[in-house]
Amino acid sequence: MILGTPGPGADRRSVERYPSAAVKMRQSLNQLERAFVEEAALDRDRRELLRRTAERRTAKRRSERRVKQGKSRFIVLSVTLLATAVIVSVVMFRALYLILE
Repeated sequence: MILGTPGPGADRRSVERYPSAAVKMRQSLNQLERAFVEEAALDRDRRELLRRTAERRTAKRRSERRVKQGKSRFIVLSVTLLATAVIVSVVMFRALYLILE
């Protein structure tokens, strides 16, 4: 016997002495195995849900960033057009003033 492991005939003798214990042990092992399989499936589903949630969050952030960049670009474009119009008007009127003087 090695550290609590039964000898070669111990299983047969215990089954012969306690047949209901062996059946209960098999049932409890089956229950443990079923519980393990169910827990593994739940864990797999949980991981998949977390992955999908993370993907959705990333896509939402990416979309918000794109909108924010679009707004910034539009503002820069508008300011540039306005500044160009003001500069052209000022230069045109100065040139006109110098010509007509």
